[in-house]
Amino acid sequence: MGDKVIVINAGKIRVTGRKAQDKIYYRHTGYPGGLKQEPYFKVAKRKPTFPLEHAIKGMLPHGPLGRKCFQNVKVYAGSDHPHVAQNPQELKL
Repeated sequence: MGDKVIVINAGKIRVTGRKAQDKIYYRHTGYPGGLKQEPYFKVAKRKPTFPLEHAIKGMLPHGPLGRKCFQNVKVYAGSDHPHVAQNPQELKL
């Protein structure tokens, strides 16, 4: 349909329990022995939108369709975003 989703205030997301210390994000540099790991609280401090984007990507199909769908999602750490002119409508959940 061409609909887009705009998520604002992603930097204010908090996790419960010990997830901030125990949740680990992994990435690989591409070199032998290049597996890097970083806990949630460090990732959230460095890139506040990354944990939510990572969670959304995990819920989408892992292929061309999922990559295309993720292009319709915009995540912003604060309440300011450049899509005000498109008159986005708030969803009441």
